[in-house]
Amino acid sequence: MAFFSYKARDTSGKTISGLVEAPGSDVATKLLRDKQLFVIKLTESKEHLSLSALLAKFKKVGFGDIVNFTRQLSTMIVAGLSLPDALTILRTQTTNPAFARILLDVEHQIVGGGNLADSLAKYPANFSNIYIALVHAGESSGTLDKVLLRLAETLEAQREFRSKVSGAMIYPVIIVIGMMAVVMVMMTVVVPKLTELYKDFGMSLPASTQVLITLSGFFVNFWWLIILVSVGGTIGFMRWKKTSVGEHLVDSLILRIPLFGELQKKIILVEFTRTLAMLITAGIHILEGLNILRDSLGNVLFREAISEIAKKVEKGFPLGETFGQYEVFPPIVSQMMKVGEETGKLDDTLTKLSRYFESESEHLVRGLTTAIEPLIMVVLGVGVGFIVISVITPIYNLTSQFK
Repeated sequence: MAFFSYKARDTSGKTISGLVEAPGSDVATKLLRDKQLFVIKLTESKEHLSLSALLAKFKKVGFGDIVNFTRQLSTMIVAGLSLPDALTILRTQTTNPAFARILLDVEHQIVGGGNLADSLAKYPANFSNIYIALVHAGESSGTLDKVLLRLAETLEAQREFRSKVSGAMIYPVIIVIGMMAVVMVMMTVVVPKLTELYKDFGMSLPASTQVLITLSGFFVNFWWLIILVSVGGTIGFMRWKKTSVGEHLVDSLILRIPLFGELQKKIILVEFTRTLAMLITAGIHILEGLNILRDSLGNVLFREAISEIAKKVEKGFPLGETFGQYEVFPPIVSQMMKVGEETGKLDDTLTKLSRYFESESEHLVRGLTTAIEPLIMVVLGVGVGFIVISVITPIYNLTSQFK
């Protein structure tokens, strides 16, 4: 939030000055108008710009903001509130200034005669094509309340699923970061001091100690080169990954990694089946749903498969048989889609399929963390053992000479 100093006239024509706190100048003006004040001058007050307000300017709209917004908006629409009133309430309640500015713009467009889908489409970084397509379908069919309710449930399920996956990986990540920090401290602080001690006594050093001292010297003298190579390598790799060859190679290798590759595949299938079910339930044609969903998939192999499937479906090929022709989709996808086509309940079938893949993903996450923990402990033990032997052996030899 920012502070704005204003000069305004009230209903009696009296000039009033003061401060108002708001996410932006547009919101501040509206707040003053709601108080029946005619704004003459409005400027941001730098004196009252706090650290929190300064940091708020750089705050972005997160996935959690979109999930909460969708749930609250669906609840208000079901309760009978008009769309502008609901947006006004949500705008005043949000603690994210960036999101408040978006909601204010959306509210102005709707009051001016626009619709919700086109208003949200102005912010593709926050609202995906799938989100826009669902809202548009809900407005066109007059079932916006039901579509928003289903969308809110789906987004909440996605958030919970992502939280489970990321939460399970926190422990291994913390261990790895801790290992790197310990190695850096040893190489830059501890080993150089021991090296000076060894030089003072002029003693011969075992091979492991010489290797450790050489690595330590490289860390101390060329730390800038390590950082430069790491940053440059990361930037170069990310740019190469965006090329057609790089994207294909990296995405193919990821899916072939034991356990982790299978987990990535299951995560994509969870999102794919759940979202496609939601699109079909909203009344969007399967072909249009596939085209909308294609760009949201995080793996180029899946995107290419969906493109080819959409072309075949457009020519009249059965959906279930078409999915069975691509290895990235397991046989159960083809089998369940055939069942859905035959029963006329493809959306329900896809929903059940997404729950199946979600359960499989959770099992894989537990298996992956179970496999990673002992592997990390082995690597940690070998590394610590090497450092301890390299440090202790010369000291032991030195004490033996004194005896």
